[in-house]
Amino acid sequence: MSDIKRVVLAYSGGLDTSVIAKWLEVERGLEVVTFTADLGQGDEIEPAREKARAMGIPDKHIFIEDLREEFVRDFVFPMMRANARYEGDYLLGTSIARPLISKRLVDIARKTNADAIAHGATGKGNDQVRFELSAYALAPDIAVIAPWREWDLTSRTALIAWAEEHQIAVPKDKRGESPFSTDANLLHTSSEGKVLEDPWEETPDYVYSRTANPEDAPDTPEYITIDFETGDGTALNGEAMSPATLLAALNDLGRKHGIGRLDLVENRFVGMKSRGMYETPGGEIYAQAHRGIEQLTLDRGAAHLKDELMPRYAELVYNGLWFSPEREMLQAAIDHSQQDVTGTVRLKLYKGRADVVGRKSPKSLYSEAHVTFEDDAGAYDQKDAEGFIKLNALRLRLLAKRRGT
Repeated sequence: MSDIKRVVLAYSGGLDTSVIAKWLEVERGLEVVTFTADLGQGDEIEPAREKARAMGIPDKHIFIEDLREEFVRDFVFPMMRANARYEGDYLLGTSIARPLISKRLVDIARKTNADAIAHGATGKGNDQVRFELSAYALAPDIAVIAPWREWDLTSRTALIAWAEEHQIAVPKDKRGESPFSTDANLLHTSSEGKVLEDPWEETPDYVYSRTANPEDAPDTPEYITIDFETGDGTALNGEAMSPATLLAALNDLGRKHGIGRLDLVENRFVGMKSRGMYETPGGEIYAQAHRGIEQLTLDRGAAHLKDELMPRYAELVYNGLWFSPEREMLQAAIDHSQQDVTGTVRLKLYKGRADVVGRKSPKSLYSEAHVTFEDDAGAYDQKDAEGFIKLNALRLRLLAKRRGT
């Protein structure tokens, strides 16, 4: 650490990371490079440039990048092919953003000859693990600075006092204690802390920022179609769209109909339970549609194996192991399964729900001739079922005889 001269900071432009930028300079004597990623969080990110300049950081060391397409194409969509939900519910909106941010931090560190990267994650959460595991996987010799694990600014009051002492502007809305913290990107918004810390209390309506209250959503359902090619969404209502454009359009629909809210008590990788509120409007619609097209196009064995692999895959993403060999191995198997996942899904959006109501595919394995209750013209010989059942029952019958039943 004593050899570090320059550090690349994941910089949002907010109060916490502004304090970190100045702290790295004042307390650690480092030259600071800032990196701000546009992942579709919805806030203006260009003001981060002026805030960095105000702290004396030269333009050549201020990086602001629009990563929305890369985020959805190379991270969200591959994860969605796996139908990944951590602990059966969470669509991993925060988790999947961290490896991309880490990747760019490392790239910029190499470009600027920086010795280290830094982040604003706390020592209690998962994000510190995600940032650092990703960074070490890509640059094994990189140094990582996590100020929240080092400094003595252990309260918001202390943080604000330090900011004022070092001429860092403190917005009025930051002077009171924040009722909850949020993280946002094109896939989701998460909220946790303060008003959400008691798992018995219902989430106040003012916490929700991404979705209408389902009770206030339109009384008339809306029908949409999503087209898929080899496992990835390509069009909405017949209009071709890029990955990020498609997800953004689905977010608008999900917001309108109050889709994608989740109140979850989860098991953090660091060992504690936490309660969070997640809004994933477009992601929930997309996830339902993807499973809908898989119902037609995946063989039973492949579909069931995917469902067995999914919890492990989701756990790897949640724990920050996106760049691990085991995640890449699982991804290869999942991507292989998607070769024929092509077709169109029709969904009904209504009062907080996204229900698949129709699906069609040129690669469909669904045979109406086999499942019809009418005359199947010899497509299926029902007599075959007798031998099938007897063979599967053989071990059960032998067990029963041994028991004497």
